[in-house]
Amino acid sequence: MDQILLGKGDGSSVSLLVKYANRHGLVTGATGTGKTVSLMLLAEGFSRHGIPVFMADVKGDVAGMAMPGTDNAKIQQRLSQLAISDYLFEANPVIFWDLYGAAGHPIRATISQIGPVLLGRMLALNDTQAGTLEILFTFADEQNLLLLDLDDLRTLLVFAAENRQEISSRYGLVSTQTISVIQRALLTFEREGGTTMLGEPALELNDLMRRDLNGRGVVNILSADRLILHPRLYSTFLLWLLSELFEKLPESGDLEKPRLAFFFDEAHLLFSDVSPALRKKVEQVVRLIRSKGVGIYFCSQFPDDIPGEILGQLGNRVQHALRAYTPRDQKAVKTAAETFAANPKIDIVSRISQLGVGEALVSTLQEKGVPSPVEEILVAPPRSRIGTIQEEERKMVLNRSPIAGKYDTRINRESAHELLSKSPSSSSSERRPGEDARSVKDTLNEFMWGTKRRQGMVETLAKQTMRTIGSHVGREIGKQVKGKVFRGILGSISGDPPKKK
Repeated sequence: MDQILLGKGDGSSVSLLVKYANRHGLVTGATGTGKTVSLMLLAEGFSRHGIPVFMADVKGDVAGMAMPGTDNAKIQQRLSQLAISDYLFEANPVIFWDLYGAAGHPIRATISQIGPVLLGRMLALNDTQAGTLEILFTFADEQNLLLLDLDDLRTLLVFAAENRQEISSRYGLVSTQTISVIQRALLTFEREGGTTMLGEPALELNDLMRRDLNGRGVVNILSADRLILHPRLYSTFLLWLLSELFEKLPESGDLEKPRLAFFFDEAHLLFSDVSPALRKKVEQVVRLIRSKGVGIYFCSQFPDDIPGEILGQLGNRVQHALRAYTPRDQKAVKTAAETFAANPKIDIVSRISQLGVGEALVSTLQEKGVPSPVEEILVAPPRSRIGTIQEEERKMVLNRSPIAGKYDTRINRESAHELLSKSPSSSSSERRPGEDARSVKDTLNEFMWGTKRRQGMVETLAKQTMRTIGSHVGREIGKQVKGKVFRGILGSISGDPPKKK
């Protein structure tokens, strides 16, 4: 059976079975105890089994996976201790990504793709402000206004402020004060570099699911040493990417190996300030996404950084040392011990605080998905470089990338900014002398009831209903419309997740 060697303990090997890799996992431990090496070891193992990987490089040392490792006395000692004879230094197929477009290929999403809920979290909006954002997104949807980048959103905010009475009467209260707050939040977001991640060409998920010519899964590494300085942006972007995978990938059931392994480093940032409603949606994504063939691996210092509802779904565990100096540390040690499958030979609570660097307590899912009793192991060394890479080496990887040039040039097609800017009602200062302003009410009437040249939404829906009443096709169309309105499981809190088949 395909498996990834994690290390050895008491003379026996401990491995992660690829078949159960989509049951998710957790790597925890104090700073400097070996978490990054364990993540690299897992990622390499997935890659060798043809499974693409996505992971963030928070400290800059994960980038070493693009280069072969070099021999040294520590590695030779570890190989001797583990009795590994078939060890080879080798690089992994790597694609570098960067939201800022500096240390990797630009990775973008449109504002419409992100949706009002996650965008509201990025901008640190309260419930009232996020509700206004939801109204503006709904208005843009109904008026076929594409929201691609910050220019589109800014122009829409100005338009809404000038036409707030008509929009409020149709959709709900929109105040100038709330719009002003959102505009100021956009300025902060722009200073943090958020502008570069919004727009087109947007990321195509297939580019994260690549294999090289030898059948090895590509390791997608997001440069995050700068991004992590803005924790809300970092965690929300990864959350959006996870939700996109959930929405776009088809149901697959239990595959022999996952389609993708998704690593969520510094996972505590995801749950530190999330609302109860959004947390519930995250829990649903984690529970259901394994049926799409995606395995999620959280990494954090403490196991109780992860909510209990999610922690219980993480079947593959690697626990590095925790130093129980404070009551907080002691609680974390107890939580870690309670979530392992017991082994009468190991006092888990005492061993967690005594583990050395490169040692870990491990439990993985074995046959029939049953967790193995916890084992103490020496972690095997990865085959790639443990550490950072030179700028010239990074450029070499980027130049030979299979997606070189695809995302480098930003595209700015006609969207809300262009349409509203040239609309007579967009700004009184832009109107020609003597030109009458069209109100939002007029626009909405045309949208609902149509004009002499085109039919309105009411007529369109009436005709469509007559064609589809009582048919299976009609029900399927209803599902698609619902999916668009709710923007997927994390696009809007009001949407219900699709049921697992």
